[in-house]
Amino acid sequence: MKWIEIEVVTTPQATEAVIGVMYEMDITGVSIADPRDLLANKRKPSDWDYVEDELKNVDFNKVVIKAYLSENENYGEKISMLKEKLGTIAEYFDIGNGEIQQSEVYEKDWANQWKKYYKPVNIAEGIVIKPTWEPYQPQNENEIIIEMDPGMAFGTGTHETTKMCVQLLQKYAKIDNDVLDVGCGSGILGIAALKLGAKSCLSVDIDADAVRVTGENGKVNQVIDQMTVKEGNLLDVVSGQFDVITANIIADAIIVLSEMISPYLKANGVFIASGIIQARYDEVKDKLLSQGFKIEEELLMGEWVAVAVKR
Repeated sequence: MKWIEIEVVTTPQATEAVIGVMYEMDITGVSIADPRDLLANKRKPSDWDYVEDELKNVDFNKVVIKAYLSENENYGEKISMLKEKLGTIAEYFDIGNGEIQQSEVYEKDWANQWKKYYKPVNIAEGIVIKPTWEPYQPQNENEIIIEMDPGMAFGTGTHETTKMCVQLLQKYAKIDNDVLDVGCGSGILGIAALKLGAKSCLSVDIDADAVRVTGENGKVNQVIDQMTVKEGNLLDVVSGQFDVITANIIADAIIVLSEMISPYLKANGVFIASGIIQARYDEVKDKLLSQGFKIEEELLMGEWVAVAVKR
């Protein structure tokens, strides 16, 4: 089905008025991209950890409002009427340029458009992440292929933080290890550990979509029999001890984990932590050291740090 996307670029002052007239005209399904939301959520440094640099330099006086009209309705008449109403709003508010951009969007594109940018990628020596829908010819018989469909979960495997985690797993995860992945996302780290020879993996995430997607990816990669996937926050649903614990999350969560994780590590067990923005690594490192951990290895990639520690 084809939809007509209309886009209005306006100012924060006029946003509510523009949305109001849209709803009056029965233009629903409105989305608002307001850069001030970034400022509203900036309560602590970690809130910016996963914000791309280009998003930190946006024009905070420009709000983008989008709505979608069915091709089956008289969208041309509605767009003309909206232009008139924007003119009326402009008498009372600064609405910016107030222009209406129009484009066609096909429903199937919304679900699949991103997939064209997700290609097989080598994330560590001899380990390739391959989207389930992409063909790929292994470079040699020993290459480890991880089939991945992130669905609605966080994690395609291409981010620097994931790459560093997998590289550390290659070094520290041993044959027949028991592994715990805290904040599993789409399940990449647990699946990688199992394909590297681990005996079992407990994957935990607070998000129900992540739990579901991790299970699905475990099946696709034929390691689901060695996986247990649970929904829970950090270690709330975890029991037992593990040879390797991974956490590719954010600095604040790793700081909290560092106070809780020792009882879950076997003797000589390794805790691999990533998702740490460089600016906060000293804080994380100091916390780990204060909890009796010693640094085994540190990796740096882009603006991110990953670390492997032992008790």
